[in-house]
Amino acid sequence: MPRMLDVSDEVRAEIGDEEADRLLAGDNAPGSYDCTSCRTPGDSEQERTSTVLFIGDETAVLAFAHASCLPSQVVQVTEEQLQGAVRSISGDSAPGGPRKSVPEQAVLGVTSGLVLIAGELHPALVVEPTSPIARPGTDGVGDDFLPLLIEQGFMPMTQLAAVPPVLHGWSVLLAVGQLHAVLQPGPNGGQPVAWWQAHQPLQVTDGWRAAANKHQQVLMFAAPVGSIGRQPREDLLRDAIDKAAANGKLVAAALPLAGV
Repeated sequence: MPRMLDVSDEVRAEIGDEEADRLLAGDNAPGSYDCTSCRTPGDSEQERTSTVLFIGDETAVLAFAHASCLPSQVVQVTEEQLQGAVRSISGDSAPGGPRKSVPEQAVLGVTSGLVLIAGELHPALVVEPTSPIARPGTDGVGDDFLPLLIEQGFMPMTQLAAVPPVLHGWSVLLAVGQLHAVLQPGPNGGQPVAWWQAHQPLQVTDGWRAAANKHQQVLMFAAPVGSIGRQPREDLLRDAIDKAAANGKLVAAALPLAGV
């Protein structure tokens, strides 16, 4: 039975016409699968399904998503992310079988909340790793999380007196009112790639979504491990952000909104 698959021109160009046609004919496509976006079951015989191709430096993994969650697309990720995904694929990863895994950066904790700056509420994401982030290629001693972000254009903040400047090329991906990813510029000016990708779409409050739509941007604050923690209320989150800033452990930027 033909599958209800969407294969975008972008994906077709990467996998070739022959493989794309086999997928559309149902030869290599799974019947049931776990959606690469929302992680719930899908069935390509019963509902429209998107093909999503994750591409690393040397490896590519074809995944599937509900068409209502994600369009068919190519997503550039690091080879390390992709190899981690491949290693986690279970016994149903035989050729032609469903490949369930999603590349993700599990070490980054992301919290959404509203912050008041100069009398106005702004949607914010607070990013804090669960362990120190070492500079690639080093022996892993020390924490280079903030220096690495500063090199990307994030600004150190000692207090939240004004909205941080816009960091062009980066964006926050919202789809169907849910948070999917923080995107950064692709290598050599290519397609944006996921700097952080949600394991499953992150729910945000109506107030947060309304503020994001109003400003068409989201403020991202980042701090080293142990600086802010998981705060249960927005007032406590704000206090923790202010303390991190005062201690010189906060960088920030305003990221344009992508998606709807």
